Amino acid sequence: MVVSSLKLQDLIEEIRGAKTQAQEREVIQKECAHIRASFRDGDPLHRHRQLAKLLYVHMLGYPAHFGQMECLKLIASPRFTDKRVGYLGAMLLLDERQDAHLLITNSIKNDLSQGIQAVQGLALCTLSTVGSAEMCRDLATEVEKLLLQPGSYVRKKAVLTAVHMIRKVPELSNIFLPPCAQLLHERHHGILLGTITLITELCERSPAALKHFRKVVPQLVQILQTLVTTGYSVEHSISGVSDPFLQVQILRLLRILGRNHEESSEIMNDLLAQVATNTDTSRNAGNAVLFETVLTIMDIRSAAGLRVLAVNILGRFLLNNDKNIRYVALTSLLRMVQSDHSAVQRHRPTVVECLREPDASLSRRALELSLALVNSSNVRAMTQELQSFLESCLPDLRADCASGILLAAERFAPTKRWHIDTILRVLTTAGTHVRDDAVANLTQLIGGAQELHAYSVRRLYSALAEDISQQPLVQVAAWCIGEYGDLLLEGGCEETEPLQVEEEKVLALLEKVLQSHMSLPATRGYALTALMKLSTRLRGDNNLSLPCHILELKGRLPSHSHATLWPSRIRQVVSIYGSCLDVELQQRAVEYNTLFRKYDHMSQSLPPVVDCSQGGSQPSSLTANQPQCASPRKSERHPDPPCAQGSAWS
Repeated sequence: MVVSSLKLQDLIEEIRGAKTQAQEREVIQKECAHIRASFRDGDPLHRHRQLAKLLYVHMLGYPAHFGQMECLKLIASPRFTDKRVGYLGAMLLLDERQDAHLLITNSIKNDLSQGIQAVQGLALCTLSTVGSAEMCRDLATEVEKLLLQPGSYVRKKAVLTAVHMIRKVPELSNIFLPPCAQLLHERHHGILLGTITLITELCERSPAALKHFRKVVPQLVQILQTLVTTGYSVEHSISGVSDPFLQVQILRLLRILGRNHEESSEIMNDLLAQVATNTDTSRNAGNAVLFETVLTIMDIRSAAGLRVLAVNILGRFLLNNDKNIRYVALTSLLRMVQSDHSAVQRHRPTVVECLREPDASLSRRALELSLALVNSSNVRAMTQELQSFLESCLPDLRADCASGILLAAERFAPTKRWHIDTILRVLTTAGTHVRDDAVANLTQLIGGAQELHAYSVRRLYSALAEDISQQPLVQVAAWCIGEYGDLLLEGGCEETEPLQVEEEKVLALLEKVLQSHMSLPATRGYALTALMKLSTRLRGDNNLSLPCHILELKGRLPSHSHATLWPSRIRQVVSIYGSCLDVELQQRAVEYNTLFRKYDHMSQSLPPVVDCSQGGSQPSSLTANQPQCASPRKSERHPDPPCAQGSAWS
């Protein structure tokens, strides 16, 4: 006996009337029990009603797997009302991961052969939704027959089912090649659009199909030209653009057919120029057609003038108020910058303006394109724009912007001084966001430019005196002061403003770096090594009295005590770090203290260090990769010869 249950409409009203989730679950559990009982009793007249309620429950997210076999029974039923609900249930409850979906293969095959369009449509929809590779192989012949049926309703669904089959089983492409050529003569919009999509799938997955359909390029060009000039049908026009969906699909297919094929590309050139110049850009539909036209021009072997036209279209997109259009324009220009660099360069001012966009995705894409546009002729102007952007950009973009500026300066720097100034400005603005090798690259650059040693040390000293929070900048400045501290005190640099620097200020600044809580252990290592180098590079006044702030803080000297010689002050500072918790700093301090105790008498008589990078032809100050012989990093574990490769702190 069939258990009475609610009708579908009553079930929906009762579920919607539930005030709490618990009440909703109670209603659904009760009704699912009635549905299970009905399925067990095998009531054939009300099975489709029970399954319809179960499908609604499934749509709400509750389990409904127990209705899968009922779907198969309804599909096998001769009544259309049963088949309609059964096929709908199969599309919702079955998928390729379950073996039960294979049981409906025979039912679909029988329904495709019946000749009833409504039933054939249901079977084709189900096959295109849950059809597995096995089902596609078994039913490909039946679908191929339906492609040439007289009814447009079935043919349209058969074309879409064929697209699904090709995606599942690409080797079935040979079956669908012959009907496609005939379907291109269709006037029905849905069939023609589906056929273009089917040919696109075939060409993407089969080289033989690609070669076969290159013969129909003139026909495709004629269809698109008719769309552009006379239109297809009024009901498919959008905002004055004739059937933009069909235009986009044809352009996409032409792009595939014309790629790396000179003859096909030649046939398309005139049409693409016509589409690019006659399409209305005031509406989104026209912009979509234009964008697809640009992509086609970029991919095929188009004429040079046509590529310039495509770049100009993208340039107009950059002026559009729609952010999405500007984004796709920037992305497309970034793809074209390698092949058409001069054409993209014409829109450089507009691209630079996009850097100021508040939208992060737009500014990031504009940054990537701006960096790609930098060359030897515009490096000064572009770097200035990028540095201005670096000062105000979002934190997420600073690392990419700083790295891009450093790479551009390394590739296209007109002079070494400009290169050094650029890196210093980046380090000053966004030092914490630069790459790890920025410090080593700058020290190597400064060390190799002997004529700029005095200029560099004075610039770095001034920058360090203003800000010690940018750790890469502090590290480079400490290294440079240690290497060229004597040039800093001489004050003979004509390229900078007069700067009076005394030994006390230099030592106080390095001590400030050592004391700062912002200094990393590596930064303290640079400062400690710089102090060690200054002990041999500078010779102070023996009567000079200097306060030792760091010694007072550590309790080594009373507040009223003074060191009469700054070399002894350096020794005291170095000795403090002999008990540092950081093992690397402690090792450095111990090694330097040993050099002070045992070899201090040799520091006055050491000859100048020979620059190994110049073949030993002339003495010079230390370069970025050469530690000074008077203050090398020596230890029992890592002995280094005087002119060997030094560490980062040396």
